[in-house]
Amino acid sequence: MDHITFLVAVVIVTALAFDFTNGFHDTANAMATSIATGALKPKTAVLISGVLNLVGAFLSTEVAKTISGGIVNDAKVTPAMIFAGLVGAILWNLVTWLVGLPSSSSHALFGGLIGAVWVGAGSGAINFDKVVEKIIIPAFASPVVAGVAALIATYCAYKLTARGRADSVAKGFRLGQIGSASLVSLAHGTNDAQKTMGIITLTLISVGALPGDAGPPVWVIFTAGLAIALGTYIGGWRIIRTMGKGLTEIQSPQGFAAETASTAVILTSAHMGFALSTTQVASGSILGAGVGRRLAEVRWGVAGRMVAAWVITLPSAALVGGISAAAVKHGGNFGTVVVALVGAALATGIVLLSRRNPIDAKNVNDGHEVAIRTTPPSNVGTAA
Repeated sequence: MDHITFLVAVVIVTALAFDFTNGFHDTANAMATSIATGALKPKTAVLISGVLNLVGAFLSTEVAKTISGGIVNDAKVTPAMIFAGLVGAILWNLVTWLVGLPSSSSHALFGGLIGAVWVGAGSGAINFDKVVEKIIIPAFASPVVAGVAALIATYCAYKLTARGRADSVAKGFRLGQIGSASLVSLAHGTNDAQKTMGIITLTLISVGALPGDAGPPVWVIFTAGLAIALGTYIGGWRIIRTMGKGLTEIQSPQGFAAETASTAVILTSAHMGFALSTTQVASGSILGAGVGRRLAEVRWGVAGRMVAAWVITLPSAALVGGISAAAVKHGGNFGTVVVALVGAALATGIVLLSRRNPIDAKNVNDGHEVAIRTTPPSNVGTAA
């Protein structure tokens, strides 16, 4: 326990805070379509998703090993750099949650970490070949693969049930969505909870608490899984609305097809150690399901804003992570405290601003546009 200094403890707590934001930011990946089609009630959906995220965290550690011993040189990384990177990732998650954009929590984390390590230790501390292999290529390939799979599955679903009664078909697929959405949640826990495991493990390796080739200890797996599960249960209602109602009007066969495609892609990539974005996979599946249904309306303007957010996520988080790392590097403990206080103040401001336009389990299916009011409503509800 001598290795667990105050700064290391702060980094671990901050990593779990990021994991919590990852949970409510990405709830939509698993449950948006099931909530939109009425297969699951909103509160029931986030409860199921939270529990299965925790279970999924114990299924694999390949992605965690990619982060703790792959994308950066752990011998050159310090806890202060990791802390700075986490601040960039958390702030980006909160900003995109505020405006209801399903950007990638994973790429926010990678961007924050890469930017902080680049400033703190130089470009030589980043394994760019691993970044390209494990992050960049999957970022482009995964939504396309998921979208094509969902398109084909949607087409087949409607073709095979063309002679069935519409109400019976819808009811059957809604029941199927309970299982398919649950599998996405399980896969999300397997993929995304591992990223925080990897960050905490990297921190412990950097201070000599673990050997360089170590995987995450059991307590790291449990706390990371619990943090993402709690965040999931809070419910990222703003992003659930965008993905469930904003991209296309989802019917139950489409929802089932999209969720099944997402599960297959996420679990396959987690087994191979690819740290892909579950948000991009789920969004690609929903778009594919929209295109796969004849005469379905796909809101390409919303899709375009999402793609733009995907493109700028990694460099934006890297910029904030780099600025934070510069403050920590040149300011020492004082710089670390300043970064923590500024980050906390900005996070608080974003949460307070979100209360001007509250979205919760009661109104998540009301529409697909998310706007920020300039005056508070008469009755302010929960905004998570």
